[in-house]
Amino acid sequence: MRFTLIDRISGLKTGEEITATKSVSLAEEYLQDHFPLFPVLPGVFMLEAMTEAAAWLIRHSSGFAHSIVTLKEARNVKYADFVEPGNTLTVHAKLMKQDERTTTFKAEGTVEDRQHVSARLILERYNLADTNPDDSELDDRCIGQMRELFDRLYRK
Repeated sequence: MRFTLIDRISGLKTGEEITATKSVSLAEEYLQDHFPLFPVLPGVFMLEAMTEAAAWLIRHSSGFAHSIVTLKEARNVKYADFVEPGNTLTVHAKLMKQDERTTTFKAEGTVEDRQHVSARLILERYNLADTNPDDSELDDRCIGQMRELFDRLYRK
């Protein structure tokens, strides 16, 4: 199953930082099970939203050079408050350092300028063809899909 938590990319400085939003609606299926009497955005989804935003910055900054951008490590994850339906989580990720395969970010999620989550994220990027040259066509297809989705999320 594949899903996208980010609803919109609202700000982007190539190679530096990204701002994106996730609006939480009571209609979201997972809220029926995640504390039925007190529905809130699960903490792991807050972390996923920050990861997705950081991954979009990597993809855009590298000209969509990699088919796979994935979370390698999350450090110092701190949850400060719940995000309830009707609220919008604004995610900001700032690139701290990068090497040939990994990128480190400082990320936070806020609601109405109050921090609800923060973390240091390390994302890894690569192509499937790096280990199996026969997968280059799959890389191309995946990159094409990511470009299309990015164009829907980020409207300059």
